[in-house]
Amino acid sequence: MPSIVCVEDDYKHHVRLKNFLTQSYDVSICSHVSDLNKFLPAKKFDIGIIDVDVNEPEDLESLKRLAGYLARAPIIATSKSDEAEWVVKVIRGGATDFIAKPYSGERIRLAVQRALETAIPDKEQDDSGLSLKNEIDYLRRQQDICYDFNKIIAHSPVMQSAMDLVRKYSQTDSNILITGETGTGKSFLAGGIHFNSARKKKPFIKINCANIPETLLESELFGHEKGAFTDAVKTRVGRLEQGRGGTVFLDEIGEMSPGLQSKLLQVVEEKAFQPLGGNRTIRSDIRIIAATNQDLNQMVNSGKFRQDLYFRLNVLAIHLPTLKERQECVEPLAHFLLKKISRDARKKVSDFTPQAMQMMKEYSWPGNIREMANVIERAVLLEKGLMIRLKNMHVDSAAVNPPRAQPVRGTETLKKLDEQKKSFIVDALESNLWVQKQAARQLGISPRALNYTIKKLGIKHWRWIKNKPD
Repeated sequence: MPSIVCVEDDYKHHVRLKNFLTQSYDVSICSHVSDLNKFLPAKKFDIGIIDVDVNEPEDLESLKRLAGYLARAPIIATSKSDEAEWVVKVIRGGATDFIAKPYSGERIRLAVQRALETAIPDKEQDDSGLSLKNEIDYLRRQQDICYDFNKIIAHSPVMQSAMDLVRKYSQTDSNILITGETGTGKSFLAGGIHFNSARKKKPFIKINCANIPETLLESELFGHEKGAFTDAVKTRVGRLEQGRGGTVFLDEIGEMSPGLQSKLLQVVEEKAFQPLGGNRTIRSDIRIIAATNQDLNQMVNSGKFRQDLYFRLNVLAIHLPTLKERQECVEPLAHFLLKKISRDARKKVSDFTPQAMQMMKEYSWPGNIREMANVIERAVLLEKGLMIRLKNMHVDSAAVNPPRAQPVRGTETLKKLDEQKKSFIVDALESNLWVQKQAARQLGISPRALNYTIKKLGIKHWRWIKNKPD
């Protein structure tokens, strides 16, 4: 009999959960996560159920603690609030499913059954009774990054041209500079170049120059000797030395300070450097791939980036197009991301409604592939059916453009735009129970601007007082 632990501080729900589940499951109930100590480690649980209150921020910490206690066991979260933002926080906090209160016995039993069907087996217990299929699926999730160039989605001519360069450059040993807006996939393609090169069996070291403070970045890159600075209690090997024989990817190279640029120049020219606080020279055969979303040529002209370093990094150049420039890739890329995200979330969401896909094609995607992945992940977490609906696709309405594939002119253009805008606003209103203030927040505009647009487009609803009959 599968074992369930329920963390619930309401005694009334203690009784309900026992009535709902004890016929088919071994149920243990406690009022707080700290009370689990009376069960652990003597008892092993197959699933957890925890109540989280939107007004109690510490409940999210309790959820994370429960996830830590139960390892890979699924967790169902219950709550009186089913606001979209709250649901997303709960899922990201470690829950695999969410049920709004009040819930029926059938609803909680169905959730438990579904959670057990998708549970990841404990590798230490071969007799767990869970199917081998689930374990294989779990292992596949650990291998999400595939560096097969033939499987990269490049349906647009501009992306096909970029991929031609990527294939050619991966067979060389020269330094590469990858440029492109945030979220276009620079880091992924850097990995692709390495793992398709002669250095693929050697380390691939990734360093984000923007995320590490300058004082720590120098030590991160070059390493340091014991006593080099106050907290240097032992010698540390730098990332440039760790990458010997392989590839070092320097992301956001434009954020590197002039002092570090000078030291990096020595590495690029001589493949040698000295650790911080030391006088010994370390030689490291590495290939450098740098990436930036800035215009380095302009930074050179303004004196913010060393010209000699720029020339040595920009031996081979690749520019990645924005998602807006590769419209032909939007639909296949969306389906690829949906399949991956649904698998990771262990949810059976397999497609988009026509309205949702149309919106994705019309949206300009200022955050590119990274933004698309985030939007789809959020929609998967919120979706209760098998298809992503438009109301769960939360994007900046100001970035929604009419499709390029079907241009119309004159009066027809304005009419079509108004129809699209009206449909988009109605979807937002419906998802927020026709509360204009909440819909405006979702759309990313002010309530006043939304009210003006509603009047202009003639949108009405019986709940609004001014539209009610006398």
